[in-house]
Amino acid sequence: LVPDVIISDVRMPLCDGIELCNTLKNDERTSHIPIILLTAHIGEENELEGLKSGADDFITKPFKLRILVKRVENLIITRKALRNRYSQEMVLQAKDIAITPTDVVFLNRLQKTLDDNLSNPKFNAAFFCKELGMSRMQLHRKLLAFTGLSTTAFLRSQRLKQAVHILQTSDASINEVAYEVGFNTPSYFIKCFKEAYKKTPSEYLQSTDK
Repeated sequence: LVPDVIISDVRMPLCDGIELCNTLKNDERTSHIPIILLTAHIGEENELEGLKSGADDFITKPFKLRILVKRVENLIITRKALRNRYSQEMVLQAKDIAITPTDVVFLNRLQKTLDDNLSNPKFNAAFFCKELGMSRMQLHRKLLAFTGLSTTAFLRSQRLKQAVHILQTSDASINEVAYEVGFNTPSYFIKCFKEAYKKTPSEYLQSTDK
C-alpha cells in the first residue's frame, strides 16, 4: 500500500521528520509521494530546513484541521494535474512531471529504456521491470503516480503516441508503423489505436489532411 500523501511531525522518537523526508525523497520507490511536515517550531530557518529536505508543504502547530485538509487536497489535485498533462503530451518530459531530483533521474532512465526498446515486440511489463531493475509492483506504483496508468497500459500508450508521430511525419504504411512501434500484428495495432483515439489510423490520417 502506497499513500497519496504522507503527513509527519518533525519531532518523532526514533527518527525526525526531516530525516524521514530526506530518506523517502531520495528513494526512487517513494520519491513521488507528497510529504507535509508538521512542527511546533516557528521560524524561517526551521521552515527552510523542512523544504530543503524535499517536503512539499510545511505547517506550524497549532493549526486548524481544515487548513491541513485543504493542503492535502491541493497536493492531490496538483498530482492529478500532472497526470493529465502526461496524457496530453506526445513525449514523456521529465522536467514537466517530475517533483524531485530523484524523480528526474528516474524519468530520464525510464525514457531512455523506452527509446531503446519500444520497437521490440518482446518489450513488455516484465522486460521493462528487468531493464529498470525494479519489481513489477514498484514500477506499477511509480507509473500510476506519474501517469495514472498501469505498466502495460503505459507501454501501449507510449507505442500509440509514437505511432501518431510517425503517421504525422512520414509516408510509412500503417503496417510498417505497427511493426515499428512494437505491435505483433497490424490488426491489433489498429484495434488499440481506435480504442485510444476513436479512429482507425487511416481515419486519423484523413482527418489531419496529411
